[in-house]
Amino acid sequence: MQKVLVVGGGKGGRAIYKILKETAVMEIAAIVDINPEAEGIQLAKKEGVPTGTDWRPFLTKDIDIVVEVTGDEQVFKEIRDARHKDTVLIPGSVAYLIAQLMEEKKELISELKAQSYRQDLIFNSTSDGMVGINRDGKILLFNKSAERIIGVRQEEAIGRYILDIIPTSGLPRVLETRRKEMNQELVLDNGVKIITTRIPIVGENDELIGAFSVFKDITEVVNLAEELTNLKEIQTMLEAIIHSSDDAISVVDEHGRGILINPAYTRITGLTQEQVIGKPATADISEGESMHMKVLQTRRPVRGVKMRVGPKKKEVVVNVAPIIVNGKLKGSVGVIHDMSEIQALTKELDRAKRIIRNLEAKYSFDDIIGEAEEMKLAIEQAKLGAKTPATVLLRGESGTGKELFAHAIHNASDRKYNKFVRVNCAALSETLLESELFGYEEGAFSGAKRGGKRGLFEEANNGSIFLDEIGELSSNTQAKLLRVLQENEIVRVGGTKPIPINVRIIAATNVNLEKGIANGTFREDLYYRLNRMPIQIPPLRKRKEDIPLLCERLIQKINQDYGRNVEGVSQAAMEILMAYDWPGNVRELENILGRAIIFMNYHETRIEPKHLPVLVPKRDQERFESTPMTSDESKNLNDLLQEYEKKIIQQVLEQNKGNKTATAKQLGISVRNLYYKLEKFGIAMNDMQ
Repeated sequence: MQKVLVVGGGKGGRAIYKILKETAVMEIAAIVDINPEAEGIQLAKKEGVPTGTDWRPFLTKDIDIVVEVTGDEQVFKEIRDARHKDTVLIPGSVAYLIAQLMEEKKELISELKAQSYRQDLIFNSTSDGMVGINRDGKILLFNKSAERIIGVRQEEAIGRYILDIIPTSGLPRVLETRRKEMNQELVLDNGVKIITTRIPIVGENDELIGAFSVFKDITEVVNLAEELTNLKEIQTMLEAIIHSSDDAISVVDEHGRGILINPAYTRITGLTQEQVIGKPATADISEGESMHMKVLQTRRPVRGVKMRVGPKKKEVVVNVAPIIVNGKLKGSVGVIHDMSEIQALTKELDRAKRIIRNLEAKYSFDDIIGEAEEMKLAIEQAKLGAKTPATVLLRGESGTGKELFAHAIHNASDRKYNKFVRVNCAALSETLLESELFGYEEGAFSGAKRGGKRGLFEEANNGSIFLDEIGELSSNTQAKLLRVLQENEIVRVGGTKPIPINVRIIAATNVNLEKGIANGTFREDLYYRLNRMPIQIPPLRKRKEDIPLLCERLIQKINQDYGRNVEGVSQAAMEILMAYDWPGNVRELENILGRAIIFMNYHETRIEPKHLPVLVPKRDQERFESTPMTSDESKNLNDLLQEYEKKIIQQVLEQNKGNKTATAKQLGISVRNLYYKLEKFGIAMNDMQ
């Protein structure tokens, strides 16, 4: 058996691969492509054939044939120079031609088989009996309906003389007279009464070939007549079904002119029958091409095409199929689905998922929003950490989402069906924290619970424990935590017996542990144990491109909490949010949005600059933080902030000599927002003089 190496895994390579796989005299040694996702590579992997991205390791002297299908002349030359003298190299053009010819041959054979099958299917599926004889009177054709009506099996009739099977048949007479006999009644030996038509079969040179008869049981004709009487009722029923559909339905004729629409069509598109019936299929389209016309041209259905229809440019999804009767194209039928309903259902589903996660107090990586490169890196590192039992140290400023990462790591690990325990190390005193973490024995201290108490490490056994603000631990607690990491066991307060545990530790800190080591407040050995897999979560000021996505998700959450229906943030307000440096990170952003929504009127659907507090960009904050302010004890904080904001705007206007565009740019707000604030504070240009 000859060994073949296929170089190139694209469409041509895949075709060559499939042909060679069906050949018994050849064995595919490997298939190679620089793109590991090429369709030929993927197919070979599924079938266990070796694959690679470089052909050189596979080009050994055992290879008999190399098929180069990349189309790259340089690759062809390199293979030609590197091959063994006995190895045959087939260029891509020849291989592709062979593949095309083989595919064409397969298609022709398949088409021939399909055509033969369709002919047999039609011949045997018709309700009419059909019998054909040659000029000697022997039966050549005998379909299933003839078998059913006459009561003789097909195998018994083929090759027999016609009068032996049907003694009253008139086909021998047709052979003699060469005349047609139309709609003749005949009673068969089994008592069945039929109506038959007999015709002679004559060749091109007027030679008699045989005769053929088509017949029908009169009982079936009577049934057909009854069905015809019910045709009007069926038509009425079909129209009622079409008109009751919630999906818009439109039908056009073979020329692309409208012949039928239902009420749902008018409701979704806004177009009446007068605007559609008899009009071209393009009459309802506001954006996109007519799928009716495309189907009429190709005679093939289309599915899931997005477009806009009607005067209101309604966004819809369209499915259109051809109407073919007796092999002739009679038109096409289209079904239009309203995308707004689908989008509403999708939003409702997302909301339900978030509610479920909130009820379970769990988060996954799907809840972490981040398109910035630094955030993507942190997410990828966290996903890798979730698949290992290693201790994870989450580092980042307050409000960056360290606890969210801890939840996601636990839920993506093999411990997700066990407990996830959260501990804020800075919220408890040293004594209380130690007893909470490690538990205590009975009598360990005054007020100790009878029988002792299990600690949080024991509660989290086989699960995960999240130690937030790990840098706040005392030296004594650090030593005990080090023992847990080294020995996988704890000792309760007041006890001596070690208790084995299997806990995954996820720690988090917003302080510089390295400085703590230098100052002697944090153990160096514990640091190295915790810092096995550090993940740095970037602050919001370093990933401002995520602010629009965060706003969208946070507004959905706040809407749910406060029962509001705010749609989003205006462009002017978004510019203010993007210019701010967010020292409080995502937590501060959520606070700002929540405060804005609380003070919005119920008829307002978008957050505008007027809803936001004064958010001074860092560069402007540093510039004006030394500016003296006079305060009046009778004024509240909001009044003081308003005065401060007015003073800032006036000073920047003066610096820019009244140029509003330059002032807005320097303040990091839009010109429109600046005009709003000038009017709000009553700042006129003559005040600048």
